[in-house]
Amino acid sequence: MIKLLLLCLSVLLSSCSNPPYCGKDVLGADEFVMDSYKIREGKFSILEMQGKCYDPLSCELLDDYQDLIHEGDVLNIVLYHPTRSDLVTSIDQVNEKIGFTVSDGKISLPDLEPIEVANLDVETARAKIREKYHTQIKDIDIFLSYKDRRERKVELLGLVETSTIPVDGKKRLFEILSLAKVPPGANFFKSYVVRDNCLLPVDLYKLVKEGDMNQNIVMRGGDKVYIAEPSASTLMVLGEVGLERVIDVPNGFMSLRQAIGEAKGIPFTGNKSYIQIIRGNILCPKIYTLNWCHMMRLPSDSLLLIPGDIVYVAATPIAEWNRFVNQVLPTLIGLDLVLKGLKGVGVNVDL
Repeated sequence: MIKLLLLCLSVLLSSCSNPPYCGKDVLGADEFVMDSYKIREGKFSILEMQGKCYDPLSCELLDDYQDLIHEGDVLNIVLYHPTRSDLVTSIDQVNEKIGFTVSDGKISLPDLEPIEVANLDVETARAKIREKYHTQIKDIDIFLSYKDRRERKVELLGLVETSTIPVDGKKRLFEILSLAKVPPGANFFKSYVVRDNCLLPVDLYKLVKEGDMNQNIVMRGGDKVYIAEPSASTLMVLGEVGLERVIDVPNGFMSLRQAIGEAKGIPFTGNKSYIQIIRGNILCPKIYTLNWCHMMRLPSDSLLLIPGDIVYVAATPIAEWNRFVNQVLPTLIGLDLVLKGLKGVGVNVDL
């Protein structure tokens, strides 16, 4: 009977909540603070900590470029002449209906041979068309602009109100985000810019939230911008907290103090000497152990969490014992009743 009782106790004890992990590979507050300094460097430093590496942002991406006419662009041409109202009217009618489309690098105008305009800027193309007309008609002037640019637009996806925005060689990322009406609560950590099917190493959080103009690249036609939902990156707070929960991390980082606060704090059952952060691959994670003094004495930006982190607060020994007693008590009462029942029918059991 004693063996049976011990077996029941061991089973019940093993079902109690997990104690904090105390292996030799557990890291302390010093390591957590050092990693927090890396986190403060921004998105791509965080991604590097997660095993994803990118080349730094090239300074060339910040340079304006000359806006050129491309195949498929539609031009708006306005012609002025004091007497040739017939020519002015015919060109105006084309502008109103379809515009002048660049086909095979050329546009076709009344009274002229097709004119090569591809890979020219608007001012150079205007001067070329004007010169062609001057060989036949004096006192003529030309005004040239874009009516439509089929391929020179930025495509926007996700949490935006505008799906496409035209670019001109000078329009930058911050202006694109403003025109797209991106909400301030968007997840800028998970948002990204793609060019030629490659991710550009642009930190949208630094650009929008910190005003870092080194991230304000010049946009090109064909670029794609994706703006993520706030819940696209999260962390978890578990164990002895007021409310176990998943917390959105739209900025890519959050202070440990804020995460504990959003989980309604640590009640009296929590062991404040064992606040653990589990980071990285769950099969081989980095585990940091901090205590309440670290949280109170160190600045918030020295104790930073990143998406995917799990904060675990262990229970105090007395709380574990109380739970153990609550779990084992019904079994002990049951065994006592069994023993009394055996004695009642004349069977003596020695304990």
